[in-house]
Amino acid sequence: MLNSMARLPLHTLPAFRTLARLQNLRAAAEQLHLTHSAVSQQLRLLEEQIGFQLFDRNGRRIVLNAAGSAFLRAVEPALAQLDEGLRIASAAASGSDDETLRVTSLPSFAQRWLLPRMGAWRDRHPQIALELHASQQIVDLERDGYHAALRTGSGPWRGLVAEQLLDSPWIVVGSPQAARRLLGSPAESLAHEPLLGDGPMWQRWFALSGHRVRIKPVAEFNDAGMMLQAAEQDLGLALAREVLAADALQRGRLVRLSTVALDDPDAYPYWLVYPPALANWPPLVALRAWLREELDRAAAPLSPPETAPAGPTGSRSPAASAAARRRRAR
Repeated sequence: MLNSMARLPLHTLPAFRTLARLQNLRAAAEQLHLTHSAVSQQLRLLEEQIGFQLFDRNGRRIVLNAAGSAFLRAVEPALAQLDEGLRIASAAASGSDDETLRVTSLPSFAQRWLLPRMGAWRDRHPQIALELHASQQIVDLERDGYHAALRTGSGPWRGLVAEQLLDSPWIVVGSPQAARRLLGSPAESLAHEPLLGDGPMWQRWFALSGHRVRIKPVAEFNDAGMMLQAAEQDLGLALAREVLAADALQRGRLVRLSTVALDDPDAYPYWLVYPPALANWPPLVALRAWLREELDRAAAPLSPPETAPAGPTGSRSPAASAAARRRRAR
């Protein structure tokens, strides 16, 4: 059995990776622009050299086995780093300063915070194109070809560098029409308004403001961007992260309706996550510095207007249930 890199046939690894993903010899051959027999020969050579089978054969079917799955987990990151290194080296060899930085983010953060600042990024780094992918699904950065992710979570993530960016409290916001309607009203009166978002979170917010009320939101969302858009259209009051509402508050599309801020230990902070091999890659270094600058610029807390009902300053509250965390708009 092969126990070192000395005799590992490295040229067979791309074929193995493709075959492991597709689990079909003909499809793998088409994707690799090789013949069916060439892919079979590369697989046979690899298995002969390492001394064990990576696939189970059943007639024409080929299925990755336990050993193959373990080998794939080791091979994919290495090949992804080689692919990225080759692309960067090729750009350097051609003398091109242009780079494309591929970033995946939650739709809410992309829509409410990142997109309004894309002009500032372009002005600062015109040679670095930012390719943004917005999804609720967690992607495999190296497998799917992304350089970094902007996410919420508990961290750390195995095999990746995770830098915490900010921890944003939850505040109550509504449209200017709602603010005028609620002029001079106590915080308890908000319970009689149409409420948007997660019911348990609202319960905790009212408890923190000193009121025990029964809450039944009129709508829940799996994306905080949609919830805040609904609040801007005066469809109800939203309980949302301050960072996502900040621009709308500054522009007057939303109004903060209470000084109560819910700091939730289970409302995970925002992180920048990336492969360690890219830590010193200039475009990623630039992104990290720019994010810090923009977040520092927006760090000053927004004061609620005089027209909004007020309550006591919020403090850290007990942990929310797992079910509530799953429902919570991010």
